[in-house]
Amino acid sequence: MKNSMTGRGAARAAAVLTAAMTMAVVAAPLSGTAQAHEAVSGSLAFSGEAGEFVSGGQSQEFTAGSVEMFDVSGPTAESAVGVTIVTPEGKRWSLHLQAPEGQKLTEGATYTGASRWPDARPEDPQLQFGADDRWCTTSTGSFTVSHISYGPYGYVRELDATFEQYCNGSTLPLRGEVHARTAEPPAELAIGLGLNPEGKVDTKTGEVTVGGTATCNKPARISLSGLVAQTQKTGEVVGRYEGGAVDCTPGAPVPWNVTIPPTAMEPGTAFRPGTATFRGFGRADDRDYPVTVNAGDNTVPITLVKS
Repeated sequence: MKNSMTGRGAARAAAVLTAAMTMAVVAAPLSGTAQAHEAVSGSLAFSGEAGEFVSGGQSQEFTAGSVEMFDVSGPTAESAVGVTIVTPEGKRWSLHLQAPEGQKLTEGATYTGASRWPDARPEDPQLQFGADDRWCTTSTGSFTVSHISYGPYGYVRELDATFEQYCNGSTLPLRGEVHARTAEPPAELAIGLGLNPEGKVDTKTGEVTVGGTATCNKPARISLSGLVAQTQKTGEVVGRYEGGAVDCTPGAPVPWNVTIPPTAMEPGTAFRPGTATFRGFGRADDRDYPVTVNAGDNTVPITLVKS
């Protein structure tokens, strides 16, 4: 029986951190940021003969929903896949399968001559399987990816694979198989940035205030930057802004505004009421994928009115 939600949440948070450290230190460095997602269904089973170190000569099977965590992860390059399981007792099992350097994991392919990082050469596939207290110092083996499918940015949607590992020079094999299905991939972030055709200029302080609206298809914090430029008889006045942000939620445009102080303009210059050019940029990190999205380079004519 699973633990309470509080216990499960704490175990999961600790396991996610440990898994991330394992991917970065124990396993070979992955190309692109690895992302982990919980399996909605699946199983990992393995067995070994008497004397096999990792299995302890036992057979075990873990299924999604009956363990504290059953996560599947992969890099954006689609070159590897990792499975991390945390049992109700808190024991963590990890499986890492990786294609040779520069290659993607290919459905239907069998990878032979697999070994552990850092022993694996660039042309070698990599295989690592073990638990907290059951890791090989060296290992060899092979694995077959019978089925794998992806969503955006290396999101592992489905995985079926078998593997065979020989630990620390032993001739005793550990054999296992993994099947996993994750939820439908989240939508990729899309953001938009609208610019208001009217701004304000404080002729006493020299401050200029401009704004607009932000749109998004899922929650995002959009960073704002841009400039206002005005052509005058004595030359051009330019004021820049950056560091602003708007918390965008889907459903309706979210208003925003920024103030450009005189310190963001060339000394001795000042905006006046009248026409100008407003240029705005927006960018946000996708909370579900390792990517930053841009709202584009928007430029509109603007009228500055006295505040």
